[in-house]
Formats: sequence, structure tokens, C-alpha cells
Amino acid sequence: MDYFAHLPEGCISEILSLTSPEDTARLSATSKGFKAAAESDSVWNRFLPPDLTDIISRSASPVVYSNKKELYFTLCNSPILLDDGAKLVRPTTGPGHYLSGGERVKSFSLDRRSGKKCFMIAARQLDIIWGNEDHCCQWASLADSRFSEVAVIRRIIWFDIRGKIATKMLSETTNYAVYLVFRFAGSAYGLQSSRALVRLVSRESNEEDAQNGADNLVNLFIGGVRRQERSDGWMEVEMGSFYNDAGDDGDVEAQFIELWPFRWERGLIVQGFEFRPK
Repeated sequence: MDYFAHLPEGCISEILSLTSPEDTARLSATSKGFKAAAESDSVWNRFLPPDLTDIISRSASPVVYSNKKELYFTLCNSPILLDDGAKLVRPTTGPGHYLSGGERVKSFSLDRRSGKKCFMIAARQLDIIWGNEDHCCQWASLADSRFSEVAVIRRIIWFDIRGKIATKMLSETTNYAVYLVFRFAGSAYGLQSSRALVRLVSRESNEEDAQNGADNLVNLFIGGVRRQERSDGWMEVEMGSFYNDAGDDGDVEAQFIELWPFRWERGLIVQGFEFRPK
């Protein structure tokens, strides 16, 4: 007997809103009462970020949906570009031969299991050493990239890419990981011994940064234990992780750097850095 079918829908909606999106989908298949309540906006509003209206207002294209459940899964399945993501301009050169990010371009999506916020920072927003030198780094358009341009590392003797995001943009009380999203081009070589660091840049000293960050050795080629294939056809490697408490720790910075500089590296295509819940 389906006892839940006799409960008021509002009561069931309250029960579901205290679970998770994953649990709500599972429970909706067990009872007619749960199934009806699981379609209500009041349930899915609880799973959406409180600042979602502001985020969607920055979307480069309209976000179309008929109810909050559809909105939730649209943002899980189809990341949106923020801040004029389709209108990139060539950034100006930063100090130390870095190509500094121009327009603040990123994509936004939701984690399907938890509804937590995910952001990918475009390669154009990252600080890439020698990125302004055409013989070292070129910018190309790929059909399966979220962004209009990706960075193609042609031939370089010192590999160093950095990117950061404000912790206030991320979901609170959440463990996050940072991923380098990439693929290889042609006869890639080098890149076997790289260092990845994730740190909160608001800390008072470098010593504190090291204690509160994750410092990992990364091998992008086969044998790199953290390298994974993604569902979108790209590859990723986890650079490190951090805990976002109340979103009041300023910026979190991720850096991917060659462990032994002045050795030739080539053949890496960088789409961006992705910050998403673990």
C-alpha cells in the first residue's frame, strides 16, 4: 500500500526538499505521492543556488525553461557562458611575459548530484607564460570547446598557467576540486613532471598558503594516475582541492607549472580550469 499517497502534497514537498536532487529523483519512482510532489517548483527551488537569478542575468544567451526542475537539469546538462563569453578580445600582455586574462569569461553549471555551483575559467582568462608569443602559444577555435578560443601550446621551455576565482562565487560549506581541462595536439612531448598547486591567496604568508593548499606532482601522459576522460570528449587532471566554508576567504588560485623549467614542451591544448564539488 502506498501510504505516502495519502499525505498532503505540501507535506511531501517539504520532505523531498530536505533531501537531495538525487534522492528526490529516486523517491519519485517509489510512490505516486512522491512523483507528483517531485515535480513542484517549491522542491526544486530548494536545490537551486540562492543567487541563481543574478548568475542567469549574466548569461551570454537566454536560458529557457518551463519549470524549476527543467531549469535544474538544463544547467546540469548544458553549461552557460557568462560575461559576454562569445565576445573575446585579445588580452594585453602582463608582466613577466605572461598573457593575462582579458574579459572575465567563464562557464557556469550545476553539479547533478548536489546542485552545487561549478565554474570553468576560459583559457583566455588564465595567466599563461609566453602566451603572447605566437611561436609559443596560438589561439584556436574548436567546435567542441565551450569557449570561442582555446590555447594551443606549440613549443615552450617553461610551462606555467595560473587562474583564480573568488570563493564568494562558489557554494558554501563545500569541498571543491580544481581540474585542468585539456587535450593533446599532434606529437606532444614533455609535460611528464609538472607541479599543481591550489591555494587561498588571502592567507598572510606563503608558508600558510602551502599548509592550506594542495601541492601535487602531475603527469599528463598515460600513467598519470589522476588523468581522466570526460564525457565531453576532453581530458582532465585534478590539480588539487580546498574547502570553501562561508565564501569569505577571498580568491582561490590554481597553478600548473613545469617542475624543471628550460626543457622543451609542446602539444598541449588548454580549454580552461574547472572548479567543481568533489
